[in-house]
Amino acid sequence: MPTPLILADADTARDALTFVSRAGRAGDEGVRLQADGGVLAMTAAALVPQTLFDATPTILAMRIVRVDPELRCDIVIDELTTTDDPRALALPDTGRSPSWAGIAPPRGGWTPSGELGADIIAQRAQWGISAVAHGSPAGAGEDAVRALRAAIWGEPDEDLLGLPRGVAFAAHAFGFISGAEQVPITTAGRWTRLAFARGHVLSRGPAAVGLTAVRATGTAG
Repeated sequence: MPTPLILADADTARDALTFVSRAGRAGDEGVRLQADGGVLAMTAAALVPQTLFDATPTILAMRIVRVDPELRCDIVIDELTTTDDPRALALPDTGRSPSWAGIAPPRGGWTPSGELGADIIAQRAQWGISAVAHGSPAGAGEDAVRALRAAIWGEPDEDLLGLPRGVAFAAHAFGFISGAEQVPITTAGRWTRLAFARGHVLSRGPAAVGLTAVRATGTAG
């Protein structure tokens, strides 16, 4: 019998199902469920590098909901399913181990660094969606489309205070943009977090790519 995930109420269970559904449409990287002390952090990868030299930043979407205080788990899943109990969702028998799940944002040490209007974020998301659609010719191969997406969503955007445009994609794809809202931005090391009322977008990167300069070693002659 599948293991049940007991949420705070039926509305929270529907919220969790919606997040997992949106994660499935954004990509096929799964959703990480981390529960402790009555709090469930649901994290999904909106964008992640696909190869060693891929400069795409890692951009995650996170939703925090209330769960059974006795629940302890840390698993990456592809789906959740309903049960006879409207508060309970069934976990799959097995989990996944995607590489992005091993990269965790810090729990503390976040420093305020500004804010953005949700309307600006929505505009940049729509611009990027249009650019991807118009830049993908009919018959384009998977590698070409992936490269185009990486270029558009990974590019720093001046309207987003220099953040990669992919943060707007993540906010749009996971339904975090709602009405007029000023979104606080905080940073911790290589991570940046946009705290929407409906969830969080976390961006890590960009990663250094290419070769570093050659440095002289040994004793000068």
